[in-house]
Amino acid sequence: MKSYHALALFSGGLDSILAAKTVMAQGLDVLCLHFVSPFFGKPHNIDHWRAVYGLDIEPVDISDAFVSMLANGPAHGLGKCLNPCVDCKILMLRLAKARLADYGARFLVSGEVIGQRPMSQRIDALNIISRDSGTRDILLRPLSAQKLPPTLAEIDGLVDRQRLHHFGGRGRKDQLALAQAFGVTEIPTPAGGCLLTEQPSAQRFFPLFARLADPKPRDFELANIGRQYWAGARWLAIGRNKSDNTRLEGLVGQDDLVFKVRDFPGPLGLARRHAGAVWDADAVADAAVFLASFNPKAVAAGGEVLVDVSGGETAKVRVRPTRQTGLAWREPTWEELRAGKRERFTICGEARDKSRG
Repeated sequence: MKSYHALALFSGGLDSILAAKTVMAQGLDVLCLHFVSPFFGKPHNIDHWRAVYGLDIEPVDISDAFVSMLANGPAHGLGKCLNPCVDCKILMLRLAKARLADYGARFLVSGEVIGQRPMSQRIDALNIISRDSGTRDILLRPLSAQKLPPTLAEIDGLVDRQRLHHFGGRGRKDQLALAQAFGVTEIPTPAGGCLLTEQPSAQRFFPLFARLADPKPRDFELANIGRQYWAGARWLAIGRNKSDNTRLEGLVGQDDLVFKVRDFPGPLGLARRHAGAVWDADAVADAAVFLASFNPKAVAAGGEVLVDVSGGETAKVRVRPTRQTGLAWREPTWEELRAGKRERFTICGEARDKSRG
């Protein structure tokens, strides 16, 4: 295994690229760790990034650890949607720190810029992140380093502090100038890339925290596919197109129910039978009626159709398609998320107030 001087958190965004290149410009070897979960990560881009930016990059799947952190309630609270930005960075740094010895590395690198993000890149948040991750002396933030106390790598002379930067604020003028100096011509768009920061995705994910006793990464993968409907604790995902159907088929577990209209091509339905959700014969028939209503040809037939239901044993249900069913299937709403979020989680500002009290 190749040895490196440093391990860098690498999102694929411009700041993470420039942070790694700033350290590499001093003749040091850097391995970029690209963390992946159901909410973020683009491992399919790694080969492209390696070629375009000249970086060593490895994917690291942190799905289990991340979902566990989120389900247990992030200590530093959530942002506008379901984003635990401070606890997310703490988790990544802890996991990166645990890998230092594997690569003979001495310090960590992050692309954080003071004041760029309101939740996780305030100076107090940066201090909390380095403190709670146990990386205060070994975490180098090259883009804002001259605004921060020196790290051990700088004190020991491994890194020349004078060749680091003093960026701050939300503008990108300094970063774009540095990218030009490094010859970086492919500039990533300034997007966060985390589904937990996006309202439509957050609406899909929140019911899992509210209704599943122990949500797993595969549950969040399912929540991000097709149309999402709930009837109490019962959960039904319905494909919108062939791609959705293929992805749903790939996520079918041994306890899941799969619904498909027999004689007409159309959407697939997947019901996850988690603890607390009763799927008796009446509920199965109700879901079959609802699923069939998304099949245009089945609806146009104007009568009853057969829906195959598989899950343990394959059965067939004869139904008349309609959206108006007894269980009243509903999509999660933003209003429900906002109301339930305060009951289920700590909010970012409230977490700061508690830490000061």
